[in-house]
Amino acid sequence: MQRVQQLKKLGRRAQKGFTLIELMIVVAIIGILAAIAIPQYQDYVTRARWADNIASIASTKIAIGQCLQENSGDMTKCATAALLNTAVGYPSLPVPKNGTVAWDGTVPALTITGSGQLTACVVTFTPVTTDPTQIKWTGATSGNGCTKQQTGV
Repeated sequence: MQRVQQLKKLGRRAQKGFTLIELMIVVAIIGILAAIAIPQYQDYVTRARWADNIASIASTKIAIGQCLQENSGDMTKCATAALLNTAVGYPSLPVPKNGTVAWDGTVPALTITGSGQLTACVVTFTPVTTDPTQIKWTGATSGNGCTKQQTGV
């Protein structure tokens, strides 16, 4: 008799833990959040890498601006790294972590080609001088899937 009462008490204890359906709902919610968050994070990382690439050429753009001002807006005197070094003492092109920088050669246009995960994009910055005291940099992108949202240009 006493044994039967003990077994009845064991049966009345509250169950602890989660049911299978509760666990499945939690897994589904985490899956939905991950499906939204992972692509957003990847876009964020891509934009950050392009921002780093573009920031790395800021000193070169300033040196080109100085060269153009000293040479009355004559772009042919600032179109290569050697000419820029002669004109204003700028040593060399920067080397960004996520790309490579190249000169156009005829005008002082800077082309950044993405590397690593950014290989589909090429960003070109060209100075436009309508007057030797003003320089406006125009940016253009090329490549498959290379958008303003990714590069900021």
